[in-house]
Amino acid sequence: METSGPVDGVELFRAGLRGHPYGRHRHDVYAVGVTEAGAQAFHYRGAVRRSAPGQVFVLHPDEPHDGWADGPDLLGYAQIYVAPARIAGALSAITGRPAPLPFAAPVTDDPVLARTIRAAFAAAAEPLALDALVLELAEGLLRCTAAARAPDRPRRLDLPALQRGREFLENRPAVVRSSELEAVTGLDRYQFARQFRALCGTSPYRYSVMRRLDLAREKLCAGRPLAETALATGFADQAHFTRMFKAAFGMTPGRYARLCRAPGLDPEP
Repeated sequence: METSGPVDGVELFRAGLRGHPYGRHRHDVYAVGVTEAGAQAFHYRGAVRRSAPGQVFVLHPDEPHDGWADGPDLLGYAQIYVAPARIAGALSAITGRPAPLPFAAPVTDDPVLARTIRAAFAAAAEPLALDALVLELAEGLLRCTAAARAPDRPRRLDLPALQRGREFLENRPAVVRSSELEAVTGLDRYQFARQFRALCGTSPYRYSVMRRLDLAREKLCAGRPLAETALATGFADQAHFTRMFKAAFGMTPGRYARLCRAPGLDPEP
């Protein structure tokens, strides 16, 4: 079993189970998950629902349900719990109006949402990363509703606010909090994230991480130690820094530093 959180209204849970582990219960949050192995079944809104590997399942707050492995094989699944207030905020940014989410299909085929759920388990629990995750989940939930349609891009971009936000991200070699961007831009976190992605093609979190990694490369080429560089650019520790650097550039920061000192002479393959 793997679990983290809850952090700012988001909790991750991954498990492998057999038999009938869950009796009838209900959560006060959204539960959005993907079946990863075996098959699962659950009673929900008057019927038995079944989810095969790769399918997404959605449970709304306060809806009674249970759960069991649908067969002798191990049931593996990854699931994200999200506070309703966070989903509501994201939906308001997407639709332009405060409105409750219609009931989503309990089980659906949505590869994009499935990838979002899986990727959350490898991402950092930083404020901007959580905002991006909630926004992607809300977009996926809209696709799962009976009236599903692809969410529109923002009709109007607040370019001055986006420029202020981008400059703030570029000049902050540290974890940026959502409230800081809200104060700088005058937009709420989901409006900013959605408009920023429309303008820049990436999320504020990803943009922030890449600017911090750019600064880290400068420090490495200047001969600064790895641990010092990691802390100076806002990463939790050297291991976290190494994971993020390798994911962005395809090599460890140690190897990058050696190449800066002696291009072409690095012995590591």
